[in-house]
Amino acid sequence: MSTQAMTISRLAAAAGVHVETVRYYQRRGLLDEPERPVGSVRRYGADEVSRLQFIRRAQAIGFSLDEIAGLLEVKGQRACEQTRQLTERKLAEVRGRLNDLRQLQADLERLLEECRRAQAGASCPTLDRLAHPTAEIIR
Repeated sequence: MSTQAMTISRLAAAAGVHVETVRYYQRRGLLDEPERPVGSVRRYGADEVSRLQFIRRAQAIGFSLDEIAGLLEVKGQRACEQTRQLTERKLAEVRGRLNDLRQLQADLERLLEECRRAQAGASCPTLDRLAHPTAEIIR
């Protein structure tokens, strides 16, 4: 098989994505769309497989497609510095989300405890809080 022998469906399978994902990444400018020879189909190679796998790995650790586009452009002497800065920002976002999730967990635990303490036949404290737009859920 030559270096440019894969159809889009084979490219997608080799990278573990759907064909529509490949097309979406092309529309977003994350993956180049090769020329279509007259009377034939576009062909892809190992470089495109590697790029798709890079995108998937970057998504798996939480980078957005916009951030990935930036990572794909980083080159040269400052590449590591630029990547480090982006990674630090991403880590700060993750830590913020974790804090929010911990607060949500505590709020849900309090609501659950209120439900456990509610008298049989009484209104549900959680539903009461959700029904009143001015009531604070918990904090």
